Amino acid sequence: MNTLTRRLIQLFLGLALYGLSIALIVRADLGLDPWDVLNQGVFERFAGPAGISFGLVVNLIGLVVLLLWIPLRQMPGFGTVANVVVIGTVANVFLGWIPADLPLALRAGLLVAGIVLNGVASGAYIGAGLGPGPRDGLMTGIVRRTGWPVKWVRTAIEVAVVAVGWLLGGSVGVGTVLYALGIGPLVHRFLPMFTIRKPETPVVAPTPVA
Repeated sequence: MNTLTRRLIQLFLGLALYGLSIALIVRADLGLDPWDVLNQGVFERFAGPAGISFGLVVNLIGLVVLLLWIPLRQMPGFGTVANVVVIGTVANVFLGWIPADLPLALRAGLLVAGIVLNGVASGAYIGAGLGPGPRDGLMTGIVRRTGWPVKWVRTAIEVAVVAVGWLLGGSVGVGTVLYALGIGPLVHRFLPMFTIRKPETPVVAPTPVA
């Protein structure tokens, strides 16, 4: 298997697992990760009454975030576009399969599984090296254009996203806190495991001159 094929397989498996992780956290109903607080808030306030699915909201917000790259002069990769299309679509499928209103013990299990799987999925699709997701690229684009520290830019974005999502009716709870505390260490652990290194160009010795 060549490197590009492996990258593509890892990219799409990672994105699919990310979509599944969203569905698990949503069905746990114990608080969402920051961006899904916004997704759910938009869904509850506008999209749901209009007959638009939650998964499509995820994709559309990803597209809006991608448009914010334009003034930042951030260039998307193939993986960036795939991120916009795949994650919400897969989340929609699993939301249709996983029942709502489960007992608390099962929902707690779904929450933990969803957060861990989110870390694995993030490591996989980022490690494929085919382009960051729209939200990651927004952060790196702002950092590159402003020179501000990554930690402050990331924190400011996520606080703003949670605040807007909560005001729109998104679910903030213990799951939001656990995700915030856990996702960094999880990605830190799994990203090196899944990062695909570019093959080094072989050094060709010069031909001796007679």
